Amino acid sequence: MNCQVAGRQPVSGPGRVGGDLAERGYGSAVTWRNWTGDQVADPVRTLAPRDADEVSAAVKDAARDGLRLRMTGAGHSFTGAALTDGVLLSPGRLTGIVAISGESVTVRAGTRLRDLSVELARHGLALENLGDIDAQTVAGAIATGTHGTGVAFGGLAAQVTGLELVTADGSVIEADGDLLAAAAVGLGAFGVVTAVTLRCVPAFALRAVESAERVDALLERWDTLPAEADHVEFYWWPHTRDAQLKRNSRVPLAELAPLPRWRSLLDDELVANGLFGVVCRAGVRVPALVPPANRAATRLLGSRTYTDLSWKVFAHPRRVRFHETEWAFPRALLPDVLREVDATIRRRDWRVSFPVEVRVAAGDDRWLSTAYGRETAYLAAHRYVREPWADYLGAVGEIVRTVAGDAARPHWGKLHPLAAADLTPRYPRFADAVALRSRLDPAGVFANPYTNRVFGANG
Repeated sequence: MNCQVAGRQPVSGPGRVGGDLAERGYGSAVTWRNWTGDQVADPVRTLAPRDADEVSAAVKDAARDGLRLRMTGAGHSFTGAALTDGVLLSPGRLTGIVAISGESVTVRAGTRLRDLSVELARHGLALENLGDIDAQTVAGAIATGTHGTGVAFGGLAAQVTGLELVTADGSVIEADGDLLAAAAVGLGAFGVVTAVTLRCVPAFALRAVESAERVDALLERWDTLPAEADHVEFYWWPHTRDAQLKRNSRVPLAELAPLPRWRSLLDDELVANGLFGVVCRAGVRVPALVPPANRAATRLLGSRTYTDLSWKVFAHPRRVRFHETEWAFPRALLPDVLREVDATIRRRDWRVSFPVEVRVAAGDDRWLSTAYGRETAYLAAHRYVREPWADYLGAVGEIVRTVAGDAARPHWGKLHPLAAADLTPRYPRFADAVALRSRLDPAGVFANPYTNRVFGANG
């Protein structure tokens, strides 16, 4: 076994860390933090496995030593989903494509989505849909329910046709049937995902049409808006009636007409990241600057039309850090939810520099997917990382739960207060998923405080 190892100290007691890991000993502690820096893990040891066999050995060692074990992703979740005080597996060496067969790809769990897109393009393939950030690992993005937008398209988990999974006893299995349906969006609670098989499509381009719109007009035509293009989303700027509408339509590769390099750098780096970061920092010191800055945002971003490879249009760099909550609910309820968010911001006199993001998705059959069994609208609210976030993001969640009741489902990787008792009525197969988790991991080897909160204590 050749995992790279670091840890606080050798594990004491009769249980011996297996193989050549024990012979190497342990170095200094490795502290892990998520993207925002406020979710912190201080494990006993950190391992960087290269394949399922090394993961299996690490799981067996952890169970024998009475330690919990978690696999991290890229740290883009805002919750404590990846945390452990036992054994932390790093995905940095568990990367690369295993096989491509027809329009299907099997890829190791730690591969970044952006790297997968590049490799697929070399084989004339693409993922049929992506979110607006592609820095995540494949397994981490799927496990937390990452999704894009498009009324006819599901999230990443809907594209999964197979999972290689290491279970709590160290067995390496291929998940199918009920286990695949449960573990695809499973927060790593059913086992450590070591490889993922995804359904692909032939490579395609997206014609992106981005425009400044009045948010009231968008809400008035909400019944038909999601069908105006294959992938529709909009960003509403608090303190304004302005929104940035994005409509992406799938077109053949022959129609490529990408932005000039200078325009891409100007829009996506200088304005959307550099200038926006300056505005957010200034808003912390002088909150009165936020409303006029938001009013200027759509004019600065402007309107543009271009056609590029699908993955280059779906995802963009996000360098200004934030905290986020996102909620899924029946599509028809979106106007009521957004109007109440607007009214609450004005009533509470908050100064919110980040736009509110609105997307849609097709229903799917993954038991713990936020789009399980229904066409879904998503509303995401963000707060700049240097600002207090709890009141605003908490209020957004309360609004969604008031309007949608038990049809409101929180994104698994973003901030929310719900526990297992709250989540049970929101998912028709929730009890089945929890029971399957208990059978696979009765001792709670893969448990941590977050999974115990959302699924119930285990072990």
